Amino acid sequence: MTRADYRERLERLREAVVAMGTLVAERLADAITALFTDDRTLANEIIDGDDTVNDRYLHIERECLDLLALYQPVAGDLRFVVAAFQIVTDLERVGDLATNLAGYTVDSSETAPTLPDVDFERIAALALEQIEDAIDAFATDDTAACFAVAERDDELDDRCGVVMERLVQTLIGISTDGDSRTGDRSSRNEPVDQPIADVFTDVSRTFVVVRDLERVGDHAVNVAARTLYALESSEELLT
Repeated sequence: MTRADYRERLERLREAVVAMGTLVAERLADAITALFTDDRTLANEIIDGDDTVNDRYLHIERECLDLLALYQPVAGDLRFVVAAFQIVTDLERVGDLATNLAGYTVDSSETAPTLPDVDFERIAALALEQIEDAIDAFATDDTAACFAVAERDDELDDRCGVVMERLVQTLIGISTDGDSRTGDRSSRNEPVDQPIADVFTDVSRTFVVVRDLERVGDHAVNVAARTLYALESSEELLT
């Protein structure tokens, strides 16, 4: 293999990673749309398409292993190949999270979770922006963008933290209110009031949706950290 052929193969690896990232971001955007519009047809399409993401992941994984085994890259090239290998692992997991969100839409009889004073759409938008920006940072070798992704993750974490606190307070309120209204009914094995059961269902669904969106942000930071490491051998963003 000539040096030019080797460089071309590395560039194709970059293009494959970016293409997978773009696909994953599109699937996440569709999953969010399906969640907030209760579009079960779209949700099922996302679930059915998960194998496409997995296939791309396995293809890129094999390409990375071939480059490492056959050409033994060093220095910056080695960091790039290793980073690409790790980045597609994070992207595959974001694809799984998109499938999760689609699954919540299909499995639920309700539309997107609601909680007073919680901007779920902003949380979802932040998660999507994070992964899109992280992919762009890798595609363009933009170190400043890597730091921006990591810094902006604080807003996503804070908003998700607010929701989790609200969920805890809601559960505490259910417990207190339920005890006062049910009296000794538990000793007679009578069911809890249906409205309370409905709240539990909404709390559970809200929890998994927010948890998964927060994890998208975590994977985006990982992508940014791997990119920075590949570019500058810096471990500043690595955790």
